Amino acid sequence: MAVTIQHQPLADLLRPTSLDQVVGQQHLIADGRPLALMVKNQSLHSMVFWGPPGTGKTTLARILSQAVDAYLINLSAVLSGVKDIRAAIEQAEQALPKSTILFVDEIHRFNKSQQDAFLPHLESGLITLIGATTENPSFALNNALLSRLKVYILKSLDDEDLLNLLARSIDQVGFDLLMTDEQRMALVRAADGDGRKLLGLVEILADYVTDGMTQDGDVDLVTAGQTRRFDKGGDEFYEQISALHKCVRSTNPDAALYWLARMLDGGCDPYYLARRILRMASEDIGNADPRALNICLGAWQSYERLGSPEGDLALAQAVAYLASCPKSNAVYKAYKLAQGDVQKRGTLAVPMHLRNAPTKLMKSSGYGQDYQYDHDAADGIAYSQTGFPDGMGEQVYYDPAGQGLEIKIAEKLKHIREERHKAQKNSRGES
Repeated sequence: MAVTIQHQPLADLLRPTSLDQVVGQQHLIADGRPLALMVKNQSLHSMVFWGPPGTGKTTLARILSQAVDAYLINLSAVLSGVKDIRAAIEQAEQALPKSTILFVDEIHRFNKSQQDAFLPHLESGLITLIGATTENPSFALNNALLSRLKVYILKSLDDEDLLNLLARSIDQVGFDLLMTDEQRMALVRAADGDGRKLLGLVEILADYVTDGMTQDGDVDLVTAGQTRRFDKGGDEFYEQISALHKCVRSTNPDAALYWLARMLDGGCDPYYLARRILRMASEDIGNADPRALNICLGAWQSYERLGSPEGDLALAQAVAYLASCPKSNAVYKAYKLAQGDVQKRGTLAVPMHLRNAPTKLMKSSGYGQDYQYDHDAADGIAYSQTGFPDGMGEQVYYDPAGQGLEIKIAEKLKHIREERHKAQKNSRGES
């Protein structure tokens, strides 16, 4: 006979009522840490809990409000607007002299005007605001509100935390849910740091279990299709693409492949990855190995033709190549220097000798006059000819690195620049 869980969700049944029952977040709740001190001192300030789903943000807000015996008002920014904020403020006024904690879940969903609605009531001390968000408060909250909140970062639950929570959930189910260590770890891995997700999986598993014994395929059935956490367009997204790029740059193909696999596994758009990989070829490899650019283009085209999963390998090939080959950001730095001069010096005229002269009028006006055709010069280079606007002088932006092909490029450019300097000096009549 299949065993079923009580109607009340496990996550609600197991919700801690004191800090010593909370799983994880020891950096905030252990003795002497910030939240423990607030409870001990019976004093709260406005704050925002920032962390992944299922890490205890709502639970901590409830515990803090109970610990200081405050009136708690709950709002969800997904469902609420300014009207609901006004109603909450009215409730807080009616609750006086008792203090009020206003808990706002998904606070990043409020727009600027909605966030601004809190400001006068925070200033007056009518409410203590506790927000919860999975998004980076630096971007999700406006500066006026953020300046009045202390940000506390919550971490994903680790394996030990989740195994602890799993043991509690099995006790709460009310029967012996017999599982092997391997089955327990399979549930933990599927939960991926999310305590609420783990408890949901246990509830589902209980529907499959007969006589308390978990069969070999039960856990596989429950965990099938569970994906790793990946917040498309959110903080984790940008953290992971940053990790991929930096591991390519540091010539660590193994780590780079890991982050590529993480992003593909999480559902990242492969075409976004193809674009970023192509960018890496120019930014971090450049002319140290010009083949890198073509390899990345080929990987992108291969993915377009193959799709996933076959095309994933083409992206992996490109990443492994980029991470393994010599590195140079010389072109990247040179272009930045050139951009800086363009912005600083304004719209300087093109020298007459570099202008095209397709008409008689333009020729008679001096366009193209004194231009030296490089192929007619002795070394194939007209050294005395300037390439920059009049009065600007020759500039040096590109400084090839001592890596790969740029070793030879550096040697050649050194000779050319020396000859150009001498020739232009002579043309000006300088000794």
